[in-house]
Amino acid sequence: QAQLVESGGGTVQAGDSLTLSCTTPPRTVMWYTMGWLRQAPGKEREVVAAISRDGRRAYNADFAQGRFTISKDNRKSTVYLQMNSLKPEDTAVYYCAAAQPGSPSLVVSSYDKWGQGTQVTVND
Repeated sequence: QAQLVESGGGTVQAGDSLTLSCTTPPRTVMWYTMGWLRQAPGKEREVVAAISRDGRRAYNADFAQGRFTISKDNRKSTVYLQMNSLKPEDTAVYYCAAAQPGSPSLVVSSYDKWGQGTQVTVND
């Protein structure tokens, strides 16, 4: 079973930046579409960003456009989410997840391998 491990969460001030990392088994990062998803208290889980298995295509949710960047390093078996200009509404548990290639990357149900999540809290 794929093991995805997130790190890098924490508590920051509005306007700050944070980079999340996700280490995966080598096969997972190379063969799956990788995504970052989040779930805020009382809200449904949503896709933040996704990257194709070849790393050439990245997709962002509307709220992430211009602020968040997903990337990956296959040699390190790691997926990253660079988050800039953070807002209090970005407060959530952020999950790293993997989806079968070709499945809709901005659809939560496409993801069938999940990490445990890392908390990001943005204060005013």
